[in-house]
Order: sequence, then structure tokens, then C-alpha cells
Amino acid sequence: MSDAVEFGGVPLDRSARIYVAGHRGLVGSAIWRKLEAEGFTDIVGRTSSELDLKDRGAVFEFFRETKPRYVVLAAAKVGGILANNTYPVDFLTDNLQIQVNVMDAALEQRVERLLFLGSSCIYPKFAPQPIHEDSLMTGHLEETNDAYAVAKIAGIYQVQAVRRQYGLPWISAMPTNLYGPGDNFSPQGSHVLPALIRRYDEAASSGAPSVTNWGTGSPRREFLHVDDMASACLHLLDHYDGPEQVNVGTGTDVTIKEIAETIAKVAGFEGETEWDTSKPDGTPQKLLDVSRLTEAGWTAQIGLEDGLRSTVKWYREHIDALRV
Repeated sequence: MSDAVEFGGVPLDRSARIYVAGHRGLVGSAIWRKLEAEGFTDIVGRTSSELDLKDRGAVFEFFRETKPRYVVLAAAKVGGILANNTYPVDFLTDNLQIQVNVMDAALEQRVERLLFLGSSCIYPKFAPQPIHEDSLMTGHLEETNDAYAVAKIAGIYQVQAVRRQYGLPWISAMPTNLYGPGDNFSPQGSHVLPALIRRYDEAASSGAPSVTNWGTGSPRREFLHVDDMASACLHLLDHYDGPEQVNVGTGTDVTIKEIAETIAKVAGFEGETEWDTSKPDGTPQKLLDVSRLTEAGWTAQIGLEDGLRSTVKWYREHIDALRV
């Protein structure tokens, strides 16, 4: 890959049609809110019941009818360690189908700008910390989510291939661990932070004397509020044009134990926290090098404790209607 990084360019036309794939998900809904707030007037989205992105014919027909000028590809099958480790075929097949169908249909319509969203799990399990974009494909992946990671790596290469073969200024962004309103708080399918929020809130409500978490609590994780992620996405669409994926994060991390303590405090849980060390920890550390994003002129604005407070509040207000 080239070392060239290109900044500048022409900001998106706020009156042009932009399709947000996955607009009901954690990232997609945040991007939709951001686009509305920034004055976009023609935002298009379809629920999975309205448009199955794994149905290639339906996806092509949708693009031929709607003809979006821009696309944000935030749709994906996602989950935590348990889900990824249990259903690798689903995570590989579903995500490959979604990505290939959307990008091929976008290419047929010569979509001017497309942003593909991946995940920090694309990087090797023992990549040097903080993880720079150049670490891609330099080592073995974390085994518990390698199928999902391979699908996302394929998406990055598809964006690069479109740039090389057709010259379209498509880009990729790789967010760190995200959280915020609209997250999946399911006991079986959620990522670590929403799972902890649900666990501690339920324990606080029931007066449980203790909470048990997986692993040792020692792995370090970086967390980014999804509204910050949405802000970064629009900033990149407006200002970045390069073949390399761009890491999106805060540039700082905390241990799982520290994040659990903060959530317990915010949720009002006063009992004990125990750790089931027979369960896997996952990757020991995943801290992204965000120097490329910083160079592009963007930094995170939402502090972790403030973000957690607002997320716990949102969770409690929407608990009856949450995805399970």
C-alpha cells in the first residue's frame, strides 16, 4: 500500500442523496443523526425487512431506483466474543455478502463517495501498540473473532481495488470499541461495554450482592462514543481521500476492570465485582494509533465517564424497547 495520505478535497454536497446502509444500528443511527444535524436534506435508509442486503438482486434494484450520490456502509452482522466465537460462518458469510452486494451495486451506479466501516479487530492479535494502520496483514488475528475480521479486511481491499481500477475516491474507516445510544444490550450478543451496563444496572436494581464478569479484567480497551464516531465519519468524507483505512478512536485506553468500576459507579451498584478467570480475555490490548485522523483535523470530544452516564441514562429510558 502507498504511504500517501491525502487531505483536503471538496466537502459533500448537503443537498445530494446519501444512503446510510444499516441506519438502524448503533453506528448507522448515529451517522443519520449527524447528517441531519449538519444540514443533509436527502438521507435514504432501509430496514432489513425492507431491503435484505444479502439479496444481491434486491440491492442492485434499490441502487438503480434511488441512485445515491454518496454511501455510508455501516451495515454489518456484529457481536461480542461469545457470538463471534460461536457463529463464525454467519459472521464471515453475512458480512461478505452485505459488503460485496452494496459495493458492487454502488460501483454500477458510479457512487461518487463511499465510506466503508470496519473494526479494529482487523489488526493482528499482538500488533505493536498503539496499532498503526500499517499493521494490517502483518500477523495472526485474534481467534475468537477472526471470521468477522477477515470479512472486514476483504472490505478494505475491495475499496482499494475500486480506487485502483475505477478511480473513485472511496475510503475506509476502522473504529475502536464503540458505545452509546442504540447499542445492542443483549445478554448473549452484545459487546463488552453494553453487556457491563446491563449487568450492573440489573444488579443495582435487584440489590444483588455481587456481579461476575468474564476473564481477569486486565485487558486494555479503547472506547469511543458513537456520536464522536459519526462526527469523525463526516469529517473524513469531507476531508480525506486516500487508499489506506483510517483508525478512529480516542488514542487512550483503560483496563476492563477500570471500565467495570466506572460503570458500577455510574449505575449505582454498591456490591462486589468478581472475575471468572476460566473465561477468555480476548486480545490483551487494542489501542489505535489515531495520528492519521488527528492529522486530518479531527479529535474525540466526549469524555468516557460523561459518555457512560448518558448511555446508562439512555439505556434506562429505552429498556422496554431494546434489541434483545
